[in-house]
Amino acid sequence: MRLELHPQNPNPRNLKTIIECLRDGGVVIYPTDTVYGMGCDIFKPEAVERIARIKGIDPKKSHFSFICYDLSHLTDYTKSVDTPLFRMLKKALPGPYTFILPASRQVPKMIKTKRDSVGIRVPDNLICRTLVKELGNPVMSTSLPVDEYVEEYTDPEIIHDKFGKLVDIVVDGGPGGVQMSTVIDCTGAEPVVVREGAGDWDAIS
Repeated sequence: MRLELHPQNPNPRNLKTIIECLRDGGVVIYPTDTVYGMGCDIFKPEAVERIARIKGIDPKKSHFSFICYDLSHLTDYTKSVDTPLFRMLKKALPGPYTFILPASRQVPKMIKTKRDSVGIRVPDNLICRTLVKELGNPVMSTSLPVDEYVEEYTDPEIIHDKFGKLVDIVVDGGPGGVQMSTVIDCTGAEPVVVREGAGDWDAIS
């Protein structure tokens, strides 16, 4: 199923259908401020396992990240954030960055890494943040089952044609991007850029 949501004014009926799907343990493809991603409610282990199967990866070894609504929501899922790091997060978010942070107890074990850390995003995209807000839980965020994002994967209709049978709903929020988020590891003494992407590291460091 492909459901359209307007980027600035999401249709309440379609939004309700998507939220019910996530609450029932469904898997959806949705837009972010970078590429289209695939996700589920992080507290639905069967849905997390299903995404791992779709991508052909071991859920215990995968590095899943998830989307929070805003900065205060993000701090629920991380251990204490010191002032310099908080300043950086405030400058960067919402935006095209993924921050790897020490995970709090609220993060499901399945989503934590062995180092007890987790990747968290707050995209500058109203659709995915509204999904998180209405659901009341973070939504898992992982890339589509492709080797790389190319021009055709910016088109939700093509995404639906190729991957619609693998998931329950493709959320059509208009054209997506081809560049992933910039990943910054904040678990050590100094933040380290793990993957350069759409976010400008110099703008926030």
